[in-house]
Amino acid sequence: GCVLCSEDNGCITCHHRLFLLIWRDGIRQYGMCVHTCPPGYFGVRGLEVNRCTKCRSPSCESCFSRDFCMKCKEKFYLHKGQCFRQCPPSTTALPGTRECQEMCEPGPWSEWSACTHEGRTCGCKWGVETRVREVSGAAREEGAACPALQEMRKCRMRKHCPGGEH
Repeated sequence: GCVLCSEDNGCITCHHRLFLLIWRDGIRQYGMCVHTCPPGYFGVRGLEVNRCTKCRSPSCESCFSRDFCMKCKEKFYLHKGQCFRQCPPSTTALPGTRECQEMCEPGPWSEWSACTHEGRTCGCKWGVETRVREVSGAAREEGAACPALQEMRKCRMRKHCPGGEH
């Protein structure tokens, strides 16, 4: 895949579809043409040369750009494009993906609703009442794991409806 190469340093220029990967070994620099950039690098397409550029964070396994990580190395957790040894406050670790997820902090519970059975507030022995609580819009948008946002409980209803309704 090399278009131009150096005897001492390997590839200097690659075919237009390939990426030039440059790495150092001591004071020597080497070049190689690759189809995809290796872990720890991301591809940057340019007018004259396509390069593999190293992710800035050493704890990043793959990145989208120099400063935005998409997957962290083992023992690190990903949160908003950065790698952390522990998830930041107000987040929780997802063990399967090694990502930090925003925790949901719901507001206070509403008052219990009226006791109803099939939409009626009378005419039956037992019904159900519910209460709800809201979550901030940011937590909902980020897909935060939320505790129960609605509760239901059994309640005793008025036995007779006014006007003889059953």
